[in-house]
Amino acid sequence: MAGNLLEKLEGVKARFDEVGKLITDPDVINDMKRYVKLNKEYKALGPIIEAYWKYKNVISNIESAREILAEEKDEELREMARTELDELNRKVEEMEEEIRLLLLPVDPEDDKNAIVEIRAGTGGDEASIFAGDLFRMYSKFCEMSRWKTEVTHSNPGTAGGFKEVVFKVSGEGVYGVMKYESGVHRVQRVPQTETQGRVHTSAASVAVLPEAEEFEIDLKNEDIRRDTYCASGPGGQSVNTTYSAVRLTHIPTGIVVTCQDQKSQLKNYDKALQELRTRIYNLEYQKYLDEISSKRKTMVSTGDRSAKIRTYNYQQGRVTDHRINLTLYNLNSILDGNIQEVIEKLQMAENAERLKAQNL
Repeated sequence: MAGNLLEKLEGVKARFDEVGKLITDPDVINDMKRYVKLNKEYKALGPIIEAYWKYKNVISNIESAREILAEEKDEELREMARTELDELNRKVEEMEEEIRLLLLPVDPEDDKNAIVEIRAGTGGDEASIFAGDLFRMYSKFCEMSRWKTEVTHSNPGTAGGFKEVVFKVSGEGVYGVMKYESGVHRVQRVPQTETQGRVHTSAASVAVLPEAEEFEIDLKNEDIRRDTYCASGPGGQSVNTTYSAVRLTHIPTGIVVTCQDQKSQLKNYDKALQELRTRIYNLEYQKYLDEISSKRKTMVSTGDRSAKIRTYNYQQGRVTDHRINLTLYNLNSILDGNIQEVIEKLQMAENAERLKAQNL
């Protein structure tokens, strides 16, 4: 195993050195798109190179201990070498497990910010209330993760919650975590409006998109139709009298985005443009998502709004993630934003699938 792994690590080291030289090349520095991409690659390879040096050092110490056992006559020294060899062998097994995970190809989108949209599905008012519950859950989770959230568009439900809410999450490694939330979330509970005490099933769909960076999508002004209108909803008297809300239509693709979160039309325009860029970028990214979602049970294509991923059952205080058959009886805690355990279990399941596919 050691020889095979060292060979792989030597290949990574060669690439790390190559990228290190490239990011100091003036031609590369002048090509912003390539420069940013190479810088990200260099940063991503750093932890593997650090593990490589530690692993190489342990392998060297194992060889030294074996030499002592083969050549040394002094029994006390031989016993010390045997003890050290046992410890090093245990250590090297742990390191190899860690390195196998580090060697898995990283989705370059994982480090990006995310655009999250929650839409009420079947269930009428109850579905809108549940969409609001999910928004609260994610808001609290993002707060715990020290990520920033900004609502760009919302359409309130008639009895509370949202028919639709779109928000941006900014921070380190946001998409790599939030991507597991894409799919249909189902709730089973007695609605407040139900007089007979019957349990209803409602649903809301969640789509998580990696935010496109400015240099990745070249938007032409002539391809965008811009409309302004009066914002609706809470926000004081001025909200319904000034044309601050912005609707952008990308003519070639037909994609429409709206933003009415800010009182300033210019700020709404900037936010809408950012979201439009992301949605155009994700038309292409969708092909990749469709491909991996067909191979990995932990991932659901954002285009597949029919894929049921999780059920929240109030009577039993239960949350079940159907992708990995995980059931937890801490519903209130999860709805308060403590979804880290669920995401970690999904990441572990995905890593196991990927290790098997890569034969690592």
